[in-house]
Amino acid sequence: MTTVVVVRHGETAWNREHRMQGWAPTPLTELGRDQARRLGKNLNRRYDIDRIQSSDLHRTRETTELLRDYVDAPVTFDSNWRERDWGVFQGLPANDWFERFPEYALQQAGLEAAYETPDSGESLVEVRKRVLEGWERLLVESEPVETILIVAHGGPIRLILGYLKGFDIPEAILDQPQSNCAINEVNYDTETGETTIVRENDTCHC
Repeated sequence: MTTVVVVRHGETAWNREHRMQGWAPTPLTELGRDQARRLGKNLNRRYDIDRIQSSDLHRTRETTELLRDYVDAPVTFDSNWRERDWGVFQGLPANDWFERFPEYALQQAGLEAAYETPDSGESLVEVRKRVLEGWERLLVESEPVETILIVAHGGPIRLILGYLKGFDIPEAILDQPQSNCAINEVNYDTETGETTIVRENDTCHC
């Protein structure tokens, strides 16, 4: 049985300000760094992690480096785990932006919004394809008995969990809360190919 533990990065100032973060090189806040340290201690107690895959964006790199004070495992940085690229809209306040551009709002436009692509950015359909390619490759290349840690972002984590539950994109994004430094755990049977969600959005350490 392969265990895949998927965690979100620690808090950034743009998380706190509800800005469209995308691929911006936003650092963790002091709270975010503390969240990562507490997460690291929890991971150390709960799992014997063999290797780490992390998004290569600044906030996930910083989170990963803090986790490695407690988790002794090699790291690979992979762009498949990146958050959505918001292109020209990066940095704008999310609430104001969705009011100005309702065609991007999943709550209003539903699945059609998942196909909308910002200039120089990505649609949610493109993000889902990218993330799931990384996910399927990870499972195919996994060892029969192995524990893998993924350090990623809220959007990709919701899309992975939604895929495993059979959700469409709006349901995956809107109906699955994902807190900073939350733990999600998935078991993968390398013989049958079956996946089981063991826990999600676990913040008992925060």
